[in-house]
Amino acid sequence: MYDYRYEPKRLIFMIDNKSFYASVESVALGLNPLKTKLVVMSTQKNTNGGLVLAASPMAKKKYGIKNVMRQRNLPTKEEAPDLIYVEPHMNLYIQKSMEIIEIFRKYVADEDLHVYSIDESILDMTNSYQLFGKDPFEVARKIQLDIRNQLGIYTTVGIGENPLLAKFALDIDAKKRATMIAFWHYVEVADTIWQISDLTDVWGINKRTAAHLERIGIHNMYELAHTDPVKLKNEFGIIGEQLFAMSWGVDRSLIRDKYIPQARSYGNSQVLPRDYLVQREIEIVIREIGEQVAARIRSRKLQTGLVSLWIGFSYKSSTGKKRSGFRKQQKISYTNDNKELVEELLALFRSNWHGEIVRNIGVDYGDLIPEQVSQLNLFVQPQQLEKRSKLDRTADQIRKKFGLKSAVKLSSLAPGGTAIERAGLVGGHNGGNSYE
Repeated sequence: MYDYRYEPKRLIFMIDNKSFYASVESVALGLNPLKTKLVVMSTQKNTNGGLVLAASPMAKKKYGIKNVMRQRNLPTKEEAPDLIYVEPHMNLYIQKSMEIIEIFRKYVADEDLHVYSIDESILDMTNSYQLFGKDPFEVARKIQLDIRNQLGIYTTVGIGENPLLAKFALDIDAKKRATMIAFWHYVEVADTIWQISDLTDVWGINKRTAAHLERIGIHNMYELAHTDPVKLKNEFGIIGEQLFAMSWGVDRSLIRDKYIPQARSYGNSQVLPRDYLVQREIEIVIREIGEQVAARIRSRKLQTGLVSLWIGFSYKSSTGKKRSGFRKQQKISYTNDNKELVEELLALFRSNWHGEIVRNIGVDYGDLIPEQVSQLNLFVQPQQLEKRSKLDRTADQIRKKFGLKSAVKLSSLAPGGTAIERAGLVGGHNGGNSYE
């Protein structure tokens, strides 16, 4: 259905840091990441006793450990006496990720580098690979050795004539090879993509989409590629067209064409460390998150005209009921004032909460405009608004210089407050730089 002669042919490297968190921890202990049996285990209160963030390849192979497994499901000390448990060090992972990105910059210009996640990046090597070797495999090996020699971390490289083929090569093929390098071409689609029998093995197809495809008689990538694209579009809309193109290995995106979202927003959310039922405790966390996000938009000299609040109920409250939470938003006069924003959030909460047990809270500020003109509030004197603004910004500056714990409101010390405990966390987990 596609004539590959007219498809863009580039040289794309998709590079994954193998079992990244576990590898960083292994290197910190002076161990080989591929031979060590190690688990990175978060024990934060909101993990219900412990959660696996990462496991080394040998821990996965020997003990069947998977990411996001609960501590209660892991083998006992007697069953796995050689299994090493460590707490996460998120700041260390970020530091190592940035060092790896600096290595990538030796091989490509910034516009040809896309950081896909903390452990995965895309490099468009079309214009630069010949500077480093006679063929793509040699260059991929050089990059692997650079990272291995400098940081002790192993990497897997998928190479393709577009980003999609590189991703397929990485996920389906390279991780199984001794070299940890694989190259997928358009001309090999029938022997590569069409041989994938499990739809959920494909990046971009989740269990729900796979189930929908199976309901209409599509069970593998070969059948997807030989389905009428009109039928797929009728079933899935624009996603159907993307699924069909994916089954033929077609991807016309360019790394240099950076995506810039038309509408921006800033937000944050928390999984609470326990079930919250007391209204005051819930409102303390809403205020903490609301003020944290307000500080972010102030740092970017922005004001918001749209506040959104998301409340997720605990399993106990949602079982057998029509709603598992609520998400409400409210248009407001443009502001970045802590007091005004928190008042709007609390009003949304009080008008929609009916005593359910709360476990998740999220705040989002959208409809952002530059902070150029302050709108007058008929109910507050301009001098008072200016005083509040100076106070908010002073607190922002203190926290930026001395840390989030240096200036907190007294209510954060009350039962329910989470700001102080979370101040040292990164991504909800221990952020310590040192290995202890």
